[in-house]
Amino acid sequence: MASNVTFIGAGNMASAIFGGMIESGYPREAITATSPDDTMLAPLRERYGIHTDTDNNAAVAEADVVVLAVKPQIMHDVCAAMRDAVQARKPLIVSVAAGLTAETLERWLGGELAVIRCMPNTPSLVGTGASGLYANRLVNDDQRALATTLMEAVGLVEWVDEEVLLEAVTAVAGSAPAYFYLVFEALEEAGVKLGLPAESARRLAVQTGLGAARMVQQGDADPAQLRRNVMSPNGTTERAVNHLEAAGLRQIFLEAADVCAARAREMGEELGKQ
Repeated sequence: MASNVTFIGAGNMASAIFGGMIESGYPREAITATSPDDTMLAPLRERYGIHTDTDNNAAVAEADVVVLAVKPQIMHDVCAAMRDAVQARKPLIVSVAAGLTAETLERWLGGELAVIRCMPNTPSLVGTGASGLYANRLVNDDQRALATTLMEAVGLVEWVDEEVLLEAVTAVAGSAPAYFYLVFEALEEAGVKLGLPAESARRLAVQTGLGAARMVQQGDADPAQLRRNVMSPNGTTERAVNHLEAAGLRQIFLEAADVCAARAREMGEELGKQ
């Protein structure tokens, strides 16, 4: 019998996860989503055939897993309002909220709870996400497996043994789609400057990014070898790549990742003070 999974919050990320679960064969009757606004829930009932509720406490009372999918800024109030229901049921808690530590969430919900933090990224909305997961001391093997099933419904899952490493996950996956969008913007601008129509430049750049990613995913060669394979001696690619290296591209990405991880740490400290 499938575990009952309740999503507290029914926004884009929550619907991406339970939509992926259903597509992967998870029984829709075991899924509940909540929101204070039933007008937001009605389309989800219609599209996915899941249970919905405007009462978090009622939904938690039947849950084996509670997925916290509300904004970090309102998480404290949401947790406080359903603390008694959570303590009565003792479900597995899975949080997809950025910044909030497992200790903070467990404290807000009354303590002694199995908590898994998940750092997904926005490509999860199209089934090609990358998520980092961390489990606190009370999570058992079956619960880890269940959390893996939940998040693999929308993409790749990588577990980390130390919670601090979720900051690194944020830097190289959670925030990183924006880095690639910036690269696409820059290549489109370069193409236009060289005479291409903007739409053609964009399609070429995006398709090239997609193809390059697939070659890394599906082949045996690492990115460095694939790069060398394209770089004929004294050719066009070699000259372009050498220019990027000389301009400090690697250092720029390293510094961007550092400031991203630092901001993730700051956010956790700020939100955890409540």
